[in-house]
This record gives sequence, C-alpha cells and structure tokens, in this order.
Amino acid sequence: MPVRHVALVSEIDAFNMRELTAVGAALQKQVVRDFGPIWRRSATVNAFANLEDVPIDYWPVIIVRDVQGAAGVHLDDQGQPYALVEVGEDWSMTASHETLEMLADPFGNRLVAGQSPKAGQGRVNFLVEVCDPSESGEHGYTVNGIRVSDFYTPSFFDPVASTGVRYSFTGALQEPRQVLKGGYLSWTDPISGHWFQKVFFGNAPEFRDLGPMSNAREGLRAGLRSMIDARTAQARPFIRLATEQRRVALRSQKEGTDGAGSARAKALRRQIAALPKKAPVD
Repeated sequence: MPVRHVALVSEIDAFNMRELTAVGAALQKQVVRDFGPIWRRSATVNAFANLEDVPIDYWPVIIVRDVQGAAGVHLDDQGQPYALVEVGEDWSMTASHETLEMLADPFGNRLVAGQSPKAGQGRVNFLVEVCDPSESGEHGYTVNGIRVSDFYTPSFFDPVASTGVRYSFTGALQEPRQVLKGGYLSWTDPISGHWFQKVFFGNAPEFRDLGPMSNAREGLRAGLRSMIDARTAQARPFIRLATEQRRVALRSQKEGTDGAGSARAKALRRQIAALPKKAPVD
C-alpha cells in the first residue's frame, strides 16, 4: 500500500502556526487510526509554514481567506491533487473533510455502482465523496480535542441495510446511501447521462438534476468531484464564517526557499487565482 503525503499549509499572512500544527497532528492521527484501516489508505499529514516549504511530492491542503466557490479538491498543472479550505471557526473540520476525500479518491473520478435513491431510476454510478452525506458539523467528532469530519465506510454502498454494519465512522449514517441534514450525495444515470443529487440543505431532502457534465462544459481542468462541488456550492445557503475574529500571530518568513518548491508554489497560486469565481448572491 503506497504512502501518500499531505501538506497542511496556510496562504494567510497572519496565521497561528501552533494552531496549524495542532490541526495537522489531529488529521495525522485521524488518517492513521480511523480512516486508513477502513479505507486501506496509508498517509502522512504535516503542517508547513508556507507553500514554498512543501516538498513537491506532497499534496497540499491550502488554507485561504475566501474560496470563492472553489472549495474542495482540484488538480494542478501536473495532474496532482490539492485542496482549498476557507478559514473559519470550523476550518479544522473542513480540512479533515478535504484530506479524507483526497486520500479516498485523489483525482476525483472514482465511481461505485449501486441502487439509486431516486425511485424508478435503477442502478447508477455514485461519485465517491466520503464525507458529503454526513458533512454537517453536528456529525463530526474530536481528535486531540480538535473537530474533524465524519466519513462513510465502503459499506455505505451496500444494496440493503444489515444489523451491526458500520456505515459511517461515528455511526451517524445508519443505512446505505443515507443523506443527513446539511449533506448530499451525487450520482450519474447511465441511461440519461445526467448527474443527480440528493441534497438536504433545507427542511427536507430533495433531488436535483444537474444535467450532463464534462470538463469542457464546466470550464475546469479537474475531476468530476471538482465539477460537482462547484455546482453544489450554488445550491447551498450562503453562509460566510467569520474570519477576522480569530486570534492569529504573525508567522516568520524564511529567507531562501527550495527552488522546486518555490516554482510549484507560484504555479499553484496562478491556478487558484484563475479558478471560476462564485456568482454574487442577491
């Protein structure tokens, strides 16, 4: 089983490195103790002071002030994954979410066949997004006192519910293909070619027909998950977490950086700046 390397790094000039390191340690423990044995993944998670310090074989999870509708996992110019996380009161849970989804499906294209939640649709292909159905903060848990995301297990796609089967790590999901309040599930119908979702953003779950999707149609150089996340952001209630009330300390800037790391950092910043922006909310 190959070992993946994840870098937790902030692009915010004033950010508490102690907090970043503490969250990185919590994510490392979550991956090794909780996620890895269930999903058969092996990975390290380390905190870095800036993008220039990140080794080029690491997958960065980058903390930014505003994701502008571009949250989630993307692919860089070399086809390698990275993730964007907006700073906020629960940013550790979002970082956990993106780290686990990156490890479960680095390139955002993994599909699993199963019975559609939508009556009469038959068998469909579900996009593997291990944290989305139970992504609300109330379903998370703590590691080292830090809030992290719940995630579903491979049994989540079982055809029927069985007694004693664990469908998510916390047990919040109690049956296959369940969507809890604040979460969603995405799939493609092989007959129509359309993408569908079951979302629970309001008072009750509802189905959405997203239509057909492709990289060219969405204007993204990314996997299916990036396209789905961009569409889903448009449907969520617009909630901006407070970012300026956090206690942060000025981090020291290192003089001199590794050339390869610096080049990759510049390329990532260019790509992040070019990502589609979120439409203004009326």
